[in-house]
Amino acid sequence: MGNCQASEAVAVVIQHPGGKAERLYCPTSAANVMKSNPGNYVALVTLNVSETKQDGDTVKFTRVRLQKPKEVLLLGQVFNRLT
Repeated sequence: MGNCQASEAVAVVIQHPGGKAERLYCPTSAANVMKSNPGNYVALVTLNVSETKQDGDTVKFTRVRLQKPKEVLLLGQVFNRLT
C-alpha cells in the first residue's frame, strides 16, 4: 500500500497573495516563479520560536528572506510570492 501523504511532503509550496497555494513537485529557481508572476518576488518563510519569557509567554515570529533569482527553491520548503 502506498502512503499518499508522503507525496504531499515532497513539494515546494508557494503561497500566493489571496491564499492560493501552489505545489511544485520538482525543484525550480526563484527566477521561474518570478517570470510567471511579473513584478513579484519570492521569499522563504520559516517559523522561529524564541525562548520562553519570564512571564511564561513564548514569543513566536516568522522569518522572511527574499530569494535571489538564481536560487533554487528546494522541496519541503514554503515560499511566499510578494508583490
